[in-house]
Amino acid sequence: MKFGVVVFPASNCDLDAYHMVTDVMGEEAVYLWHGDRDLKGVDLVILPGGFSYGDYLRCGAIARFSPLMEAVKAFAARGGLVLGICNGFQILLESGLLPGALYRNDNLQFRCQPTLIRVEQAGLPFTGAMQEGDVLKIPIAHGEGNYYAPPRLLQELEAGGQVVFRYVNERGEATLEANPNGSLRNIAGICSRQGNVLGMMPHPERAGESILGSDHGRGIFRSVIQYWRGRKEGAAS
Repeated sequence: MKFGVVVFPASNCDLDAYHMVTDVMGEEAVYLWHGDRDLKGVDLVILPGGFSYGDYLRCGAIARFSPLMEAVKAFAARGGLVLGICNGFQILLESGLLPGALYRNDNLQFRCQPTLIRVEQAGLPFTGAMQEGDVLKIPIAHGEGNYYAPPRLLQELEAGGQVVFRYVNERGEATLEANPNGSLRNIAGICSRQGNVLGMMPHPERAGESILGSDHGRGIFRSVIQYWRGRKEGAAS
């Protein structure tokens, strides 16, 4: 499987994502420059964390106008897999590829810490190798991760199975204390209606090796690899 890792000015998790894909998962990866329009034939696009364009105006507000994002939006419209992590999630929201918004953390602090997230939907390309209810230990590092959507949209997301991850405690409960940023309904990640675009604030690319505190992030990458191989085998038969 071939992954594309987008590089924006001030991206700082592109190297982590590349390492996760190549050194940990053993798959192919290429860097995609924000000023280009060529996705180089990748099977999945990763929008990594960082501070694209210095986070001027709003997080992700300028990155949405990058030439490469035109290609990413067209790719997603064709059913291509797109994973936005942290700042990448913010870019997906600003680009209209996912609904809702991300505000400043309700504590007005930048939070860099391990979190626990519960898998809410296990039938997606990004979660197929996991079980619903699985609790993953994945770190966060953000100041604007407070997910918001108006009540009607929240209901639509819940009813449509688009809430993929939720912040929980060690017992798997979505409590106020387990929520690091004030996100409504403890939402840590959502997907598109078709399930091919995922945005999440926690960093699975930083949870690929137990020496770093957790290898639970592998489950997300393992899922997309499994999904891609299954789709490829189905097309060949």
